[in-house]
Amino acid sequence: MHTPPRVLTVAGSDSGGGAGIQADLKTMLALGTHGMSVLTAVTAQNSLGVQGAWELPAEAVRAQFRSVVDDIGVQAVKTGMLSSAALVETVAELLAGVRAPVVVDPVGVSKHGDALLAPTALDAVRGALLPAATVATPNLDEVAQLTGVRVEEEADMRRAAAAILEFGPRWALIKGGHLAAGHAGGAVDLLTDGTEEHWLRAPRHDNRHTHGTGCTLASALAARLAQGDTVPQAAAAAKEYVTGALAAGFRLGAGIGPVDHGWRWRDAH
Repeated sequence: MHTPPRVLTVAGSDSGGGAGIQADLKTMLALGTHGMSVLTAVTAQNSLGVQGAWELPAEAVRAQFRSVVDDIGVQAVKTGMLSSAALVETVAELLAGVRAPVVVDPVGVSKHGDALLAPTALDAVRGALLPAATVATPNLDEVAQLTGVRVEEEADMRRAAAAILEFGPRWALIKGGHLAAGHAGGAVDLLTDGTEEHWLRAPRHDNRHTHGTGCTLASALAARLAQGDTVPQAAAAAKEYVTGALAAGFRLGAGIGPVDHGWRWRDAH
């Protein structure tokens, strides 16, 4: 009996199913791993935005984490929405005892512009969470929020990566999807550990249904790391998966629809 690699997501719930824990678990399944979850917050959200958010107590987060890690074990961990300094510090402390690779998606703002991280939590992200990361995956808004570096063009991404690496993650994956839509290089991301550099490029798809992109990329990266990929291999595979999911993003509700986590399965049929 074959047990698939086990991947744990520590993140918030998205009731609309496009991002958060729901996106993470769908991605992990699509990439052949067993997804497990530690819920940090419950949100009421849909295609139009976030209508409400309720954070779970630190003791509930700690108990979920211990239950999974102590009994089942993990080959990789991914973190997403950790809305307060208390939760960030709790999760960072838990991650310190884990030997598996950790992907930190420093979620700050939702696709609709809703704040998902208290300003008081930023210092905890910088000082406690990023040092625990094997790979940190900020988008350009999150880079600005954490470091003050504003990326206007591709050349600025090196400076952004250097600023993130100063906080201690082994690798930084700077997501350039928010570069101006007319950017000639398509959708470009920069992966670097400060020594080697990998530029990940994909065509930019003219599709507004992009909800869950960041969660999906970080989860795909964690799933591939759990399967034994190196960080550059995992990042390239995750980029390919997300590009396909973006291209297949679909309408849902009256606003921004989700990427399609099952695009490979649907393509095969």
